[in-house]
Amino acid sequence: MADPKKLFIKTYGCQMNVYDSERMAEAMGADGYVSVDSAEGADMVLINTCHIREKASEKLYSDLGRLRKLKAENPAMKIGVAGCVAQAEGAEILRRMPLVDLVVGPQAYHRLPEMARAPGQSIDTDFPLEDKFDALPERKALRGPAAFLTVQEGCDKFCAFCVVPYTRGAEVSRPVERILTEARGLVARGVRDITLLGQNVNAYHGMMQDQDWTLARLLREMAQIDGLERLRYTTSHPNDMDNDLIAAHGDLPKLMPYLHLPVQSGSDRILKAMNRKHSTEDYLRLIERIRAARPDILLSSDFIVGFPGETEAEFEQTLDLIRAVGFGMAYSFKYSARPGTPAAEKPELPADVSDARLQRLQALLGEQQRAAQSAMVGREVGVLYEKPGRQEGQMIGKSDHLHAVHVNDSTGQIGDLVRVRITAAASNSLAGERLPA
Repeated sequence: MADPKKLFIKTYGCQMNVYDSERMAEAMGADGYVSVDSAEGADMVLINTCHIREKASEKLYSDLGRLRKLKAENPAMKIGVAGCVAQAEGAEILRRMPLVDLVVGPQAYHRLPEMARAPGQSIDTDFPLEDKFDALPERKALRGPAAFLTVQEGCDKFCAFCVVPYTRGAEVSRPVERILTEARGLVARGVRDITLLGQNVNAYHGMMQDQDWTLARLLREMAQIDGLERLRYTTSHPNDMDNDLIAAHGDLPKLMPYLHLPVQSGSDRILKAMNRKHSTEDYLRLIERIRAARPDILLSSDFIVGFPGETEAEFEQTLDLIRAVGFGMAYSFKYSARPGTPAAEKPELPADVSDARLQRLQALLGEQQRAAQSAMVGREVGVLYEKPGRQEGQMIGKSDHLHAVHVNDSTGQIGDLVRVRITAAASNSLAGERLPA
């Protein structure tokens, strides 16, 4: 029997890309590949790209440049580019980097094994009519007790700064029964914590028996799965937080008290220029309703500073919104133009102005994160063990609020869901002691 071929995948970007990389590995696994942790000695290297962050293309070409030596040493090695940069730049990647054998967009990666077997260069950045999930093998490779599950892809919002509608396509929701089948299969293989994924996940509208299901209805059904202890979802748009979804946060004990709800700016004029279709007042009232349903919820968000035309006063309005809400964590970025988006046509602010604003904003967010973590000290939380810690007898897991928690527990096992009293807070994690069952 021939030795299995070796596959190395490097993943950039969001949880959706992590999920996609796992599914690509499974698809290639059905074709005789095993995953390895290094490009050295691999028979195939895949770079799963993200187009959201700054200098995404430059990072890709730097990675490909570093692979030249390996390709020269092993001409039979296949090199592939997947993800959103692949979708956006397609043939240009093949033109600039002849060492690349295949380019596959995020809606076509179920065709990856066929493309890998084909001689010469190949490209597939279509938005196929068939459901790629139907063509993928059943999920088997799991790395722990928590898993991602894609339920929705694409976005119809067309924010002025965002490439997702162009690289992931229009909003598409997976059928309910297929999601439930995949979720039950995950739980049967030991998963206890599932995060539902979508570029705009709370816009989910899946079908089952000719009925339209919202995300709230899907969550309520998934909460009935025996053995599934925790549910989460990301990423959401404020305009799609309907009453039933807000109520689900209070009704479903399995729906964890954490919500990532990007706002991007605290200036109504900038929000309008971003085509966000909500105001700061809309967002603040929404937060009030969510906290009324689930008072202990930890909120996370996204912020862009230095959007074209942003004034100092408008930036201050963003800081005011952050102070008004109080975030347990957040992601913040300096605006960088994404080719093909409406905002890319507008003049950018001077780099030093954007840099200074980002530092001030991150300092405020850092204060709020430290305060939120310090407030956990003394509280009892659930922790799902995901891996051993660096110290002997230590386990690391995620709390209900998605904090990383270090617990001294010599008898703990991966997959245990235990009660923990938080004893200390660090900058990016908590420490705690296991409580008796």
